[in-house]
Amino acid sequence: MRKWCPLVAVGLGAFMLLVDVTIVNVALPAMSADLGTSFGGLQWVVDMYALALAALLLGAGTVADRLGHRRVYVGGLGLFALASLGCALAPSTGLLITGRAVQGIGAAAMFATTLALLGTTYHGRDRALAFGVWGAVNGAAAAAGPIIGGLLTEHLGWPWIFAVNVPVAVLAIVITLLTVAPGHGRGHRRLDPLGMLTFTVAAGAATYGLIHSGEAGWSEPGSWAPLLLAALALLAFVAVERRTAEPMLDLGLFRNRTFVGLIVAGALLSLSAWAMFPYASIWMQDRLGLGPVGTGLVIMPMSLVSFVVPLLMGRFGHGVPARWSVSVGLLLIGVGDLLQARVHADSGAEVLIPGMVCVGLGAGLALPPLSSALLGAVPRERAGMAGGALNSARQLGLAIGVAVLGSVFAAADGPAGPAADVATALNTSYLLAGALGLVGAVLAFALVRSGRRPGPATRETPGAPSGPRPAVRI
Repeated sequence: MRKWCPLVAVGLGAFMLLVDVTIVNVALPAMSADLGTSFGGLQWVVDMYALALAALLLGAGTVADRLGHRRVYVGGLGLFALASLGCALAPSTGLLITGRAVQGIGAAAMFATTLALLGTTYHGRDRALAFGVWGAVNGAAAAAGPIIGGLLTEHLGWPWIFAVNVPVAVLAIVITLLTVAPGHGRGHRRLDPLGMLTFTVAAGAATYGLIHSGEAGWSEPGSWAPLLLAALALLAFVAVERRTAEPMLDLGLFRNRTFVGLIVAGALLSLSAWAMFPYASIWMQDRLGLGPVGTGLVIMPMSLVSFVVPLLMGRFGHGVPARWSVSVGLLLIGVGDLLQARVHADSGAEVLIPGMVCVGLGAGLALPPLSSALLGAVPRERAGMAGGALNSARQLGLAIGVAVLGSVFAAADGPAGPAADVATALNTSYLLAGALGLVGAVLAFALVRSGRRPGPATRETPGAPSGPRPAVRI
C-alpha cells in the first residue's frame, strides 16, 4: 500500500485547494455579521483566492519546472496552511482578504505540480488509476464543499472552514516528504517575471475596478481608473510575451481557433456556472433565514450531478466529440441560469433547485472534455502551458464573474434593499449569467474542431521548452 501514499498526499492537497474555491460561499453571511464586512468586502473574500490562483498558476508551473515539483508542492502546502491559520484568526475583513490572497499563492504552487508529481511517480496502469482517482477527488471536492462549509460554519463557526486546512496540510507535507522522490528541477528554464507581473496587475486591476463600480458607481475614478490600468497592463503583457525567449504563455497558441474556443469556453463556464453562488447564498440566509447547512443542502443536488455525470461520460461517452459535449454543456448551464431567474419576493429556496440541477448537468458534460480536447489541439511540448492557461482562464472567469455579477446585483439595491429589490437583483444577475453561458455555447460550437494533435512547435511558436511538461487539469 505504500506505493499509493504519494497519491494520498497529492489528493489531500488537490481536495483542499479546490474546496476552498467554494467553501466560503455558505459562510459569507456569518463572516459579515462577525466582522462587519461590506458587500464589496464579501466579494473580495471570494474573489481574492480565485484571482491569486489564476494570476500565478502559469508562473508557478515554470518555477516548479526550475526548482523541482516536490519542493514547490511542499512549499505551497506550507504556505497554504499558514495562510489558512491566518484567515481563521483574522480580526478584520482586510486581514481575511490578505489571508485569502496568500492562500491563492499557495494553491497555485500546489495546483501547478499535482499532475506532474503523479506523472513522475506512477507508470503504466498505475498512472491511469492515479489520474482517475485524482479526477474523482476533484469532483468530490466540488460536491463536498457546500456541505463541509455549512456544517463547520453552523456548528463550530466560520473560522473553522479555514482552520481545518492546517492539520490536513501538515499530514500531506509529512506523507510527501516520506514517500515522494525529490526529483530535480530543470535549472536552465528561464522565469518570466515581467510576464507574471503584468498579467497579475491586469487581472487584479480589472477585478478591483469592477467590484468598486458596484459600490461607488462608474463615475468614480476608483472604478474606471483601475480598468484603464488593466488595459495598459494587458498590452504590456502581450508585448513582454512576444519578446521573451521563454514566455510564460506562448501567444502563438492563440492562432489555433480550437485553443481559443476552449479557453473562452472554460472562462465562461466558470462565470456562468458558479459566480452567482455568493449572492444566492446571501439571499437564502439573509432573506429566507436558512442556515449554512440548509444553504449547502440546496446547492448539494447540483454538486452531486456535476460529480456523477463525468463518471457516466467516462464510461459511456468516449465517442462524443468535444465540440458537442462542451457546447451542449454550456447550453445547459445557460438554460439552468435562466431557470433560476424566476425569484419573487415570496419565493422559497426550492425555486433555484431545477436550474441548479441543469447547471450541474451542463458542467458535468463540459468539464471532462475541456482538458483532453485542449491537449489534443496543441503540440506536445506546449501541453503543460496549455493546461495551465485553461485553469488560469477558468479561475479568472470565476473572479471576473463574481465581480461583474456582483456589480449588477448591487445596482438593483443589493442585499440590503427590500425583498422585491433583492429578487430583481438576483433575476437580473442570473439572466446575465445565462446569456454569457449561451454565448459560450455558440463560441465553442463555432470555434472548436476535432483533429490530430499539431506537430512540434515551429518558429511560429518560439521559446518551446526542451521537453514535455505534464498538463495541469481539473
